[in-house]
Amino acid sequence: MHDPASALLTLVACGGPLAPRRALLEAAVDLDAAVSDPALWKACRLTADQVTSLRSPPRVMLDAGRAWLQAPGHRVLGWNDPDYPPTLRHAPSPPLALFVAGDVGLLWRPSIAVVGSRGPTPSGREHAAEFAAAFARAGFVVGSGLAAGIDTAAHDAALGVAGATFAVLGTGVDVVYPRANAALHARIEREGAIVSEHLPGTAPRREHFPSRNRLLAALCLGTVVIEAAERSGALITARLAADAGREVFAVPGSIRNPLARGCHRLIRDGATLAGSADDVIEALRDGAVREAAACQQALFPVGMNAQERPADAMGGEHDMLWKFLGFDPTDMDQLVERTGLTPARLSSMLLVMELEGRVAQQHGRFYRVG
Repeated sequence: MHDPASALLTLVACGGPLAPRRALLEAAVDLDAAVSDPALWKACRLTADQVTSLRSPPRVMLDAGRAWLQAPGHRVLGWNDPDYPPTLRHAPSPPLALFVAGDVGLLWRPSIAVVGSRGPTPSGREHAAEFAAAFARAGFVVGSGLAAGIDTAAHDAALGVAGATFAVLGTGVDVVYPRANAALHARIEREGAIVSEHLPGTAPRREHFPSRNRLLAALCLGTVVIEAAERSGALITARLAADAGREVFAVPGSIRNPLARGCHRLIRDGATLAGSADDVIEALRDGAVREAAACQQALFPVGMNAQERPADAMGGEHDMLWKFLGFDPTDMDQLVERTGLTPARLSSMLLVMELEGRVAQQHGRFYRVG
């Protein structure tokens, strides 16, 4: 096959249990071997249906996936790709691959999920916008699911203050759902990132949205629930966040508002009451610093101690990056081209510089402040 992207698309398209396919990626010498070696399939315990699909891949789906990957800014990150987000890699049931349209580096940055009702009250929509804008100004990426209501308000508000946002979809990355969010979908792809574990062209399916919620929860340091009924997808996201070891916050509301009942239930069950965005930012600030350190550890050789890293590994690349940064904002694509580094590596390095107060960003562009 000699086409790693096609081989990865083939593995995604065969469906079925994730664990055997992840094991296959770990065991195979390369992606071509993963989709062509029956002995490996048996050793990794692929199901009969998976083996059948690998022998006769769905050509129409693969052709659509290959066509999507030809467009600028479109990538597929396999489980074994160095740009695969570390927070997701260590979460329960990580996907075999991620399809990303936009800035892959955002998935390596500290982020906060904002979720809630698809039909919020006016005050709920205002709260979502206020919280998301505050998170973005504080340097966090705002994650949500691009659904109507709270999700839409959160994405809009983050973009409105020149902040960063990504949307995790339960469809293919190229499928707009709901249709009313077509313009927002396009803007997030240009200025942020659209993410999905499903092949391009995948239509909305009810069973895909809980899995979408699991990815959103795992990618973010914390999840904030703003207006949710007692039975809602937002509560599923909150539960999955807790299962992944992430912080869960709930914004209280009026006892007469049925959309506040889910939030009150979360608080009763142990979620942190969020009376303001500052409550969340303060609680997650230390986690953001730890995540930056973890990203640096993921990018440098095992065994390299903290004393060696700044002088040796980090010094040369950081000096090079600093040289290409000026006081005028520079976008990620330009930095990739100038430095030859991957977006994930650059994003982690820029995050450390931001935390040190040396770099700031505006509209996804980075510039020196010291």
